[in-house]
Amino acid sequence: MDIEKILVVDDELIIRRTLEEYCHSARIKVKTAATIEEGLNALESEEGFDLMFLDINLPDGDGPEILEEIAEMPNAPLPIMITGQGTIESAVQCMQLGAYDYLLKPFSTDQLNMVIQRASQYNRLVQVNRELVSESSSPTESIVGDSPELNELKSMINRVARTDATVLIAGETGTGKELIAQSIHQNSLRRDKPFIKVNCAAVSETLIESEFFGHEKGSFTGALQSRIGRFELADGGTLLLDEISEVSLALQAKLLRVLQENELERVGGTKTIKVDVRILATTNRNLLKTVEEGKFREDLYYRLNVFPLESPSLRDRKGDVSRLAIHFLKKYARKHGSNAKDFTERAYELMEHHPWPGNVRELQNVIERAVILAGDQDKVDASTLPLELQVGPDYPLNAAVEPTTPASKPIQTAEIVEAASEPTIAHKSTGIPLNIDDADWTLETMERKLILEALRKTDGNRTKAAEMMQVSIRTLFNKLNLYKKKGFSEFEPYFNS
Repeated sequence: MDIEKILVVDDELIIRRTLEEYCHSARIKVKTAATIEEGLNALESEEGFDLMFLDINLPDGDGPEILEEIAEMPNAPLPIMITGQGTIESAVQCMQLGAYDYLLKPFSTDQLNMVIQRASQYNRLVQVNRELVSESSSPTESIVGDSPELNELKSMINRVARTDATVLIAGETGTGKELIAQSIHQNSLRRDKPFIKVNCAAVSETLIESEFFGHEKGSFTGALQSRIGRFELADGGTLLLDEISEVSLALQAKLLRVLQENELERVGGTKTIKVDVRILATTNRNLLKTVEEGKFREDLYYRLNVFPLESPSLRDRKGDVSRLAIHFLKKYARKHGSNAKDFTERAYELMEHHPWPGNVRELQNVIERAVILAGDQDKVDASTLPLELQVGPDYPLNAAVEPTTPASKPIQTAEIVEAASEPTIAHKSTGIPLNIDDADWTLETMERKLILEALRKTDGNRTKAAEMMQVSIRTLFNKLNLYKKKGFSEFEPYFNS
């Protein structure tokens, strides 16, 4: 992480002013104090100090005496000791007590640049280490499921993980490609080294080269400090290039060179830096087709496609939906303090028959919402699931739906169909006929008819209509908003009723 905020504790006004001017010119936030007491008060009252210049001799004590106290503070700044009467003994003592570096007065701008650059690189490495420790010490979400497709994938992961082969993981959005990459790293010989990720689709075209390779100070506008890139951060470990198809052709050539030669230059730099990095890449596109379209280099494709893996879609993993649903139920019940421990049989049926176009990510979001709506219930019932699950493509509209309110009387689909078949039923303002013989029988159309008839039967009372259909009022609002955007004029009387 770059140095963004510095605390200066020194009793000499000229030193404080010198460091203030330097920080302002480098666009670094700075706060100054003349005594230990003022310095400690600043640390307690403000957060975000990355670096602290601390004089050894101060009016109310010696700087080294508070180094241990500073080290115990949460998010403590990195201490740099400064003095006009330095000795080897005092420098060694300060380092033993937790100081990062030692600066003699008077010091030059070049000396300041050097010590801040070293501190910046050190802080960044510390941050990487913290992320790795956090990731390894927390329960890692495993690849959940026992379908033949997933078992085959797990077997392939175990085989390739022990090697250093480059792996290209393809699959639809939401299928867990990043989770597969994490599993490969955690089962590899590099598991104790960094696992660094870069989302190629989330970084702007102007910054992605710096994100990959780092940059030297002054190499472009805004490059106030040198910065190491993701390849250097991942040295000795694994680098995940997420959504690799989004990288421009110009950068693909530079990326190919790093993969072939295991070396790079930072943006604006001339020094060649050797790296030892295992590459994993993901894509939600057909990368070979992208090559044929001239949007992706063929040589880079073959360099990445050493060991291809396919992340199966959730609709192809028969039986895994229920296992994943229980997995997410336990996770979000803990997170939101819910009593939910299981799903009703009808809820399981609806989830198993849904095609899940958003795959595992969609299922995860649906379960979190359902857990929240379930409140204190022991079982999550079908009424907490979105309407598109409740009237799924494999279910007739008269399928039983678990009641949300015992007093509510469900609309019988037979009644709706019968009413809709009557030639006299038409929209009172537009005259749109609702004769079912004249309409298509797609799920979307039948769902729209169901909602429209419910609103008519309740004279436009959306709360009562939702109760009759046994869905949440929020679900009904969402559907009406969708119909409004699509311009379905038959719903106009009910948009603001």
